[in-house]
Amino acid sequence: MSPDDATIAHVTSRLLSAAPALPNRDQLVPDWAPLQPFERPPVQAAVLIGLVRRPEGLTVLYTERSPDLRAHSGQVAFPGGKVDPQDAGVADAALREAFEEVGLPRENAQVLGFMSTYYTGTNYLITPVVAVLDPQGPFVPNPEEVHSVFEVPLRRILDHATYGEFRISRGGKEHRTWQIDHDGHRIWGITANITRRFRDLVVEEAAA
Repeated sequence: MSPDDATIAHVTSRLLSAAPALPNRDQLVPDWAPLQPFERPPVQAAVLIGLVRRPEGLTVLYTERSPDLRAHSGQVAFPGGKVDPQDAGVADAALREAFEEVGLPRENAQVLGFMSTYYTGTNYLITPVVAVLDPQGPFVPNPEEVHSVFEVPLRRILDHATYGEFRISRGGKEHRTWQIDHDGHRIWGITANITRRFRDLVVEEAAA
């Protein structure tokens, strides 16, 4: 077994084999408290944490959102978005979004498992879907949604020293998130927090 295959096997062993059940609304705690409570149910969403096979080792796929988008313009994100009624589930939604955003064919992705849901201060309930990607060509950003695509070596994602702190003020209150700086890109907020959860999940067993 190659080192990458061993890593993938370990990652798989740490994941949920099926998508987690959605928690009850009264059990949800957002990553930051909104100024007013939400009146509508949370929006179900999915993101793809793609482990890309490269000759130099596994990498993690990220996108830089288009500056023309109304929400989170210019920020770094995983491929993903809302779960549509026609989606067969969160994995189906994540793979659909990855194809729409960066041109990843479904046959180039193998879903390894799922992480627990992440509830945002903007009322999104996100399920991270982890997959290994064997791209047969370059990722092609959809200019309507994605400005650029980049990858971060998995070994860097798993390194505790990679993570710093990002601070932002909302409504007069200071909020903190994780932050990753890589090759001119700043990953913070929801994406950095989910990345850190993935890192902690993967290295917990190895560090014990």
